[in-house]
Amino acid sequence: MFREEEEVSKEKNDTLRGRVEVTDEDLSPPEREQEAGEKATHPEEENGRDPEKELADALKEIEELRDRMLRAAAENENFKKRMERERASSLKYAGEQIFREMLPVVDNLERAIEQSSIEGNSPEQRLEALVEGVKLTLKSLVATLEKFEVKPIDSVGEPFDPKHQDALTMEASDTVPANHVVSEFEKGYYYKDRLLRAAKVIVSSGEKKADS
Repeated sequence: MFREEEEVSKEKNDTLRGRVEVTDEDLSPPEREQEAGEKATHPEEENGRDPEKELADALKEIEELRDRMLRAAAENENFKKRMERERASSLKYAGEQIFREMLPVVDNLERAIEQSSIEGNSPEQRLEALVEGVKLTLKSLVATLEKFEVKPIDSVGEPFDPKHQDALTMEASDTVPANHVVSEFEKGYYYKDRLLRAAKVIVSSGEKKADS
């Protein structure tokens, strides 16, 4: 009896399984074509993709990249203009610092003239005040030049060097060897490592010849 009941139960299960498991082979040709058409029309339903959303996201990203590029280009242009303005300003006022350092020289000259013209002083006192003022002015000016790396060339007693000296004439000297500088007419100066002005000098031609 129990065996008959098991066989009946098995037959029912097989019947139910046959109803549930329906394959493409169980479908009629029109049904199979309809199912294939639905899969071809909506392939995104199988892989979970949404082309419209992907397109919108791509367009949004392109717009953001374009906006960043425009901002970067504008910032670069502003930077170039600012650099040009600063460069033009630097060139326009390039000598500002030098002239500021020169103002004390003018002050010293004015004070020297003022001291030399005080009423009641003797001519000797006025001349002494003027000379003292000029000395102070020269000292201040030389210090200013050295501050900007402008230095004089030492020429007197040194061998003549046409690279930074111009010979005005030659004269005999018992104390200065031949082809050495006897005296300077104008000092020469270097600005850093560049010749700013050659010295104008008088060069020794050697000892004086005794009159025969």
